[in-house]
Amino acid sequence: MKLVIAPDSFKESLSAPEVAQAIAEGWREVFPSAAIELKPMADGGEGTVDALLAATGGQRREMTVQGPLGQPVPAHWGWLEDDTAVIEMAAASGLHWVPKGQRDVKRASSYGTGELIKAALDEGARRIILGLGGSATNDGGTGLLSALGVQFLDEHDQPLMPGGAALASLTRIDLSQLDRRLATVRIEVAADVNNPLCGIHGASHIFGPQKGATPDDVAVLDAALGHYAQVVACALSEDHRNFPGAGAAGGLGFAAKAFLNARFRPGIELVAEILGLAEAIRGADLVITGEGQLDHQSLHGKTPVGVAKIAREAGVPVVALVGSLGERYQQVYDSGIEAAFSLAPGPITLERACQTAAQELRARSTDLARFWRLARQSR
Repeated sequence: MKLVIAPDSFKESLSAPEVAQAIAEGWREVFPSAAIELKPMADGGEGTVDALLAATGGQRREMTVQGPLGQPVPAHWGWLEDDTAVIEMAAASGLHWVPKGQRDVKRASSYGTGELIKAALDEGARRIILGLGGSATNDGGTGLLSALGVQFLDEHDQPLMPGGAALASLTRIDLSQLDRRLATVRIEVAADVNNPLCGIHGASHIFGPQKGATPDDVAVLDAALGHYAQVVACALSEDHRNFPGAGAAGGLGFAAKAFLNARFRPGIELVAEILGLAEAIRGADLVITGEGQLDHQSLHGKTPVGVAKIAREAGVPVVALVGSLGERYQQVYDSGIEAAFSLAPGPITLERACQTAAQELRARSTDLARFWRLARQSR
């Protein structure tokens, strides 16, 4: 038999390659001679670089950049053989870099992500894949653009302070020093949200609170982004504030579209294409996927549903092994996932679940393989 294993990472527990390996080990307890193809996946967020490097043999680059609140942080990005750079915004500007007691989304900056892009340009990148997700910022991507040479100036022609709140004072944008190499690079944004920049469905209202924004902060930030969008529209003679995905990553999607002419694609679609997932699934008997939690929100661009869509086109069944089953998880069954199973063997703390994830993955995979063997025998 042929099995394809294509999971996402289990956040704060196992990387996608580690998840795939644990599932394979469990399956081989029952089918030691099975043809198993490992395709660790990602949806454009955290783990995308590692998943692509594991599958392609690319190189990991590490460097120190400016974190969300200006502190130096160790970040990484990936280099593929075809002169493609893979960058996760979270690596440089992620929420995990800001302790809960220190979160200040009004002044958080995406500057470090721009530094990663600049490093990729220095390396000679001809294509940049930019994964959005997990950001600590709400600055409309102005930090990223500043790192690439754009100046955002107030009425006195002085540079603005970092962060989204300062955009309320934006008067003029100076593009004269924008890195010219960007004109020759294809930038693809991997994003799984289609929010506009402003309004009740925009970056500030939808994502600001999880980054520490109070209701008052949300109002300030949304108004500032609206002013920013108006100044940009005047400078570029084109208004991108309502572009689907403009509100991704605190409005960095807006900057990527307006200033970098980026192409937007669902993260799972882009990663699957690079990894050749459709070709791997063709002719398989079963696909096993998974993620930390499966729920109704998984329908919106998450890895298991993306994998199921590709497998359905090939007529191959999909089963999901997940850390936990959340609210209305059954909705994913309409997307092509035939069954989903939680790893938890019983009542267990989150900390303990993270510690034993590999062990439980192997056990559930073995259980699934035993059931699969029984189903085949009864035909």
